[in-house]
Amino acid sequence: MKRRVQLFDVINVILMLGLVVVTVYPFIYMAAVSFSDNVSVLKGEVSLWPKGFNLANYEIVLNDPRIWRSYLNTVIYTVVGTAVSLSFTAMGAYALSKKKMLFHKQITLLVVITMFFSGGIIPTFLVVKSLGIVDTFWAMIVPGAVSAWYLILMRTFFSGLPNELEEAGKMDGLSDIGLFLRIALPLSKASLATIGLFYAVGIWNNFYSALLYLRNPDLVPLQVILRNIVLSGQFNLDGSNSIGKDHQIVEESLKYATILIGTLPILLTYPFLQKYFVKGVTLGSLKG
Repeated sequence: MKRRVQLFDVINVILMLGLVVVTVYPFIYMAAVSFSDNVSVLKGEVSLWPKGFNLANYEIVLNDPRIWRSYLNTVIYTVVGTAVSLSFTAMGAYALSKKKMLFHKQITLLVVITMFFSGGIIPTFLVVKSLGIVDTFWAMIVPGAVSAWYLILMRTFFSGLPNELEEAGKMDGLSDIGLFLRIALPLSKASLATIGLFYAVGIWNNFYSALLYLRNPDLVPLQVILRNIVLSGQFNLDGSNSIGKDHQIVEESLKYATILIGTLPILLTYPFLQKYFVKGVTLGSLKG
């Protein structure tokens, strides 16, 4: 039995190391290419470590005004969108966690149905258009403000809170809103941090909503700029968008530099929320 446990541990460690390598290698390679000089990249000499270290690619990317404008847009969308999503998700989840709520089962069923079926792109676009938020700031926030999955997850967590806490709060004169703000929310910091991270990553990486709802180039998020650069090489290089055949691989270096600049901020957020991550995910699964 002991040997089986040891064998399992060895296999588990090997699989995890393989997963780490597969996950981290693309970032290491992109960083190595983006920091290497043009000659080394053209010769294909770059693998895991930069050769002929230079910052020219990052200077070109950071001097592109579209990057800074879209960067600011993405930060605003992420901060405001995450706050809005967490607020409505927490309020809806707390209400659904109360079985005494009128039409509790029916509303819960409707929420669950949306996890498997949707109206489609055209009906969704028509709804957004009827709200008058097409080509506005809110088009990136309102349509996907609440995820049914995260709503159910938080509802499960709130359902697991001891009833004695609610009874004690009522004895102190707290209303339902007071119970939510003074008791439920302070106890759900781990879940809020975890779900907030999921929301933030989703909003940060969201380019599809921008393609559907935004027409003003001053409103587009960073991911749309990254998409245009990666797919068609739309760089601002001295007013020219075309790079000659001899510079095709150098263009790849610019793409990698742009991708890293757009990815690192959201990656660096994770360590600050790591201590809440596992706890927040498992808390909502303790009780069905």
